[in-house]
Amino acid sequence: MLACLLQSEWNEKMLLLFIMGLAAEGSVGCPKSCICASDLLSCVRKDLKQVPPNLPAASVSLDLSHNGISQLHNNWLFGLPRIHILRLSHNHIRWLPSRAFHNATTLQHLDLSFNYLQGIQEELFEHLNNLEELLLYKNSITRVDYGAFIHLSNIQKIYLSWNNLTNFSFNAMQNFTNPNLRTLDLSSNQFLKLPVEEVSSLPAFIKNGLYLHNNPLTCHCSLFALFIHWDHRGFSSVVDFYKQHTCRYMGRPNVVVQILQAQKGLDNCSVERLYRLPEAGLRVLVGKHVMITCNTSLPLDNTTYMWITPTYDFIMPPGNSNQSLRIHQNGSLEISKAQTWNSGIYVCIAVNRRLSYNSTHEVNVSVHYPKHDAESFNTGITTLLGCVVSLVLVFIYLYMTPCRCFPCCIKPPQPPSPPHESSGQSTLCGTPPATEVPNNRKASRHVVFLEPIKERRWEKKAKVLQLKIDSDSSSSVFSDSPIVYT
Repeated sequence: MLACLLQSEWNEKMLLLFIMGLAAEGSVGCPKSCICASDLLSCVRKDLKQVPPNLPAASVSLDLSHNGISQLHNNWLFGLPRIHILRLSHNHIRWLPSRAFHNATTLQHLDLSFNYLQGIQEELFEHLNNLEELLLYKNSITRVDYGAFIHLSNIQKIYLSWNNLTNFSFNAMQNFTNPNLRTLDLSSNQFLKLPVEEVSSLPAFIKNGLYLHNNPLTCHCSLFALFIHWDHRGFSSVVDFYKQHTCRYMGRPNVVVQILQAQKGLDNCSVERLYRLPEAGLRVLVGKHVMITCNTSLPLDNTTYMWITPTYDFIMPPGNSNQSLRIHQNGSLEISKAQTWNSGIYVCIAVNRRLSYNSTHEVNVSVHYPKHDAESFNTGITTLLGCVVSLVLVFIYLYMTPCRCFPCCIKPPQPPSPPHESSGQSTLCGTPPATEVPNNRKASRHVVFLEPIKERRWEKKAKVLQLKIDSDSSSSVFSDSPIVYT
């Protein structure tokens, strides 16, 4: 009985020690200055200068905001395989290494706002395939590389407002690289001019959430036409900030015009002209692929698409016979290896039978050569023309040189020659004049076989002479001195 009691007490002690061990094990890895609660890790306002070591591997949310962190190391998230939310706002980060987020493949929310970042390189977010929200506002960003967001296939919101951007690669988002993007905030930057054609070519779901207000834009007709069209289509980016869309008249900072309220008063921009401006335009180099999006508000379900080319050819899915033009499931038209004859206005017609509604969209495509190729082409043309002119001058010199002895070329009138007379001999220049014969009798020299025989009494003599000529050597027939008779 006593043995059983002692055995039960020993089991209880062992169980208590086991529980205490588990508790101690669970507390290992939580930094002293942070708060750990289940899979949440908060280190807010702890005056941290660097990321604490030994972060709990089970953390799903990590908040390091409102500290003094100035740099992050490559692969610093290697020990957090389950991280979904990362907040690094209100720190002193000026630069990020290319592999800072290399291991955060499960990351969905990344907040880097209120720092001192100056640029976003292309490979920085390369492995964040599951990222949905990216907060980069209130930094000092002046440059965003062309493919910085091209790998974010699940991104929904990108906030880049309150930076120092003067340009942005809108072309990188034209080919549905970010099909889930619904908010792209570029407001309150330093844009002086917008590439209206590139912006117009973006898919409608991106333009609906493309915020461009509070930028020092210069007023011009294309800019007015862009925002007026967005206003009539009811895009949230314009409707929600109606009065904040302004521009500077003639680039003067002290003359600010509200675009959506003063479009009738801008010089040389009538309302009719604004609505006739093409909505979209694409520029592509010769030989490159181009994707033209069909920007309509119709859903993809139960919607069919058709395109009309600049040559008025109707392109139905899947495309034309030689596959140079192909229509994708989302209505986009792909031109493979574009050539100059592919330039012109393309019209997309979208029809949704379930909604009994159709919509059209126009895109102006311009195919051009690179500048250096154009210069080489012009140089080649100039060289070719120079060669042609040189050849013409050579031919003129060889075959059309005028006679140097002009008086010698003037021939006295001669009787008509018979049909069998050689044209080469009749036009010879420099034939010696007739000489005088003895007894002061003038004699005219005649070629025997060319002189017409008028009297019968000369027939016999002529025949004899002709036979004599035939009996001579062939060289006498082709001699330069003619055979004459008197």
